[in-house]
Amino acid sequence: MTDTLPAAPGQPARAQSRITVDDPHLMVRLLGTRDESLRLIERSVDSDIHVRGNEITITGEATANALVERIFTELLELIEKGENLTEDTVRRTVDMLTTGTPERPAEVLTLNILSRRGRTIRPKTLGQKRYVDAIDAHTIVFGVGPAGTGKTYLAMAKAVQALQAKQVNRIILTRPAVEAGERLGFLPGTLYDKIDPYLRPLYDALHDMIDPESIPKLISAGTIEVAPLAYMRGRTLNDAFILLDEAQNTTPEQMKMFLTRLGFGSKIVVTGDITQVDLPGGTRSGLKIVRDILGQVEDVHFTQLGSADVVRHRLVTDIVDAYERWDAGQQPAPQVPAVSHNAAGGPSGIQRGGRAGRRR
Repeated sequence: MTDTLPAAPGQPARAQSRITVDDPHLMVRLLGTRDESLRLIERSVDSDIHVRGNEITITGEATANALVERIFTELLELIEKGENLTEDTVRRTVDMLTTGTPERPAEVLTLNILSRRGRTIRPKTLGQKRYVDAIDAHTIVFGVGPAGTGKTYLAMAKAVQALQAKQVNRIILTRPAVEAGERLGFLPGTLYDKIDPYLRPLYDALHDMIDPESIPKLISAGTIEVAPLAYMRGRTLNDAFILLDEAQNTTPEQMKMFLTRLGFGSKIVVTGDITQVDLPGGTRSGLKIVRDILGQVEDVHFTQLGSADVVRHRLVTDIVDAYERWDAGQQPAPQVPAVSHNAAGGPSGIQRGGRAGRRR
């Protein structure tokens, strides 16, 4: 129910809306422990929010009130779908609705990819949801973004999902072993001893998604293969889900070599962070230029994830943003052409560089 309130001369019209929650347990879950969710919402919107009993009263401009009503509606639907409203869930719901995206938070935050031992893997941001949808819809997908955006973890989950659904016969996981020069020969131990430090993050993700006891059997049978990028050369990979991680550390030649391994019935996902290139000085990153080369190729999709998609500690988002601001400040000033005259009196092309919720 919405009522129009009298407004002072020259002031925008104000309205008052009410939401009634009949179930007291539902109201407690909606507001959060000690009303933490309610206070977070009020800090994020322009309307005033008051709670009395089972009724939430929203006062403010009509458009601001409508946003608050949508927030509470989405949160109630998340609860009804079995979600536990954490501070992170509430914040992401508010962020999605304030940006005006067509996707509903209740749909984004309840898209299940994998479930294991009572734990469900799902996208936690709109960018991650679009990334997962792109993997379903395209043969080759590039997931580019900073640390903590889930680009590798979600791609791994989609790979395991495809294997379990028998959409592919095997999973191939690869990374460039840049620090060992791709040769690894001088390191002690067997091949797996040499490459283990570089591939360990992929094994760690696998352990979250597959019963750890079955992983050695799947690797022994060739159903799951974890290998450095150098071992992909000369192969054609059919009926496989292929994940190239840390792709910012590939050269353009390595990127071309990898992408041309694609066989029939296969899918490729390439992930990387172009701000963390470990290649020797002067070596171009294959990930940095591949969009210019393949951007217009059909069935190749590029997903750009950002700081808003970071799902680690909230401080990681602030760190990513701070580094982006710092990097922007380090960019050289554009070269400004200045016209001078040569000995003959004509112009010469010389360029000079410049530098709380409330209860009543």
